Amino acid sequence: MIFAKIDFINLLPFHVYIKKNLKSNQLKSIIQYKKSYPADINKKFKKRKVDAAFISSIASRNEKKLNLGIVAKNDVQSVILIPGNNKDDYQSETSNALAKILDLNGEVLIGDKALKYFHENKNSNFIDLAKEWNNKYNLPFVFATLCYSKNGKLLKKIIKGFNKRHIKIPQYILKKYSNRSGISNKNILEYLKKIDYEINNKEKRALKKFLYLANKKGL
Repeated sequence: MIFAKIDFINLLPFHVYIKKNLKSNQLKSIIQYKKSYPADINKKFKKRKVDAAFISSIASRNEKKLNLGIVAKNDVQSVILIPGNNKDDYQSETSNALAKILDLNGEVLIGDKALKYFHENKNSNFIDLAKEWNNKYNLPFVFATLCYSKNGKLLKKIIKGFNKRHIKIPQYILKKYSNRSGISNKNILEYLKKIDYEINNKEKRALKKFLYLANKKGL
């Protein structure tokens, strides 16, 4: 099974869980990782060059999915819009669509670079898109869902015990991500408190609402 890995801080607990729990040599030999950013992974998944991945919500229509994703209950810090001239972030189709659904104009920033911008420009006039969505619809925002084209039973087995509250991120991994992103260990851990992964009834309603509004916009 080829699993595409979004190597952003928001999935750090999941990747730590996978690394810790895939102890079987058989499983390790079955799973191959391909790293990339969300929009590129969407394309690879649609062309079936990868078998499973966290797929951007906008691209998850009609795909087989599990009840796991990347969810913000309120503000998220890593998906922001800087008011001004419109500019999409090439890495994320969902966040670009969210800005359009919310009728907001400006530059979209996502991922670790957005989180770095958030901490370096706290007094500037930017908009947290997940918070704006929550303010408008009183729903969490689902940025991605875990989709698969085959090996569904294996994937369910792998993720069965995943619970972010039980994941302790080793210091050496925190340091690696901190050095790479320019974001302190403390701010990474505070940020991860804002990310959830379970997709329950409320999250399913939120995803359905987003896809409905995206369709109305022709997105």
